[in-house]
Amino acid sequence: MTVSRAHRHGPSPSLAHDPADGRTPTGSIRPAEAAGTQTPPPSPAIPARRTHLLRTTVPAHPSRASGVRTMVAEYLLRLRLPPDCVDNAVLATGELFANAIRHGSSGAGDAITVTIECTRRDLRVTVADRSSALPYPRTADRAEESGRGLAIVTALADDWGIAPPEPGTTGKRVWFTLAFQGAR
Repeated sequence: MTVSRAHRHGPSPSLAHDPADGRTPTGSIRPAEAAGTQTPPPSPAIPARRTHLLRTTVPAHPSRASGVRTMVAEYLLRLRLPPDCVDNAVLATGELFANAIRHGSSGAGDAITVTIECTRRDLRVTVADRSSALPYPRTADRAEESGRGLAIVTALADDWGIAPPEPGTTGKRVWFTLAFQGAR
């Protein structure tokens, strides 16, 4: 399923689940290559020639939004991505996380999974929740305080869409990509 622009990438691969500690979003950084393989340090603009993956699951609560944004920023800065890419990814992730809380959770005990995949070509962030209700862009009235999340994601991302949940789970995954300049 895709919303907005043409779907250029398939659904994210299934990654191992890293449970949150209940206080701060955490996850494990696992390169796609075998452990112990030495690679040169990443360039300032584009990560090294391997895929970097981070996945974390956090409670579906507004108090977790700041921690999710901080986690995304710190992870992408460690990968030495350009500041504008980090800023765009943090803002778009924050919008998808807020949407998942507001429209994708049914109450206490629900969780949201955030997955970051960074390759030499692009950055892909996926936010998964348990609701099967699909997001749709809408036009918010000037006086409304909400309703602009997907418009912000559309403005920041090169592509975004919706994927079915991972096998054995319910809900949906909403994702966006940011392509690295000159990587296409």
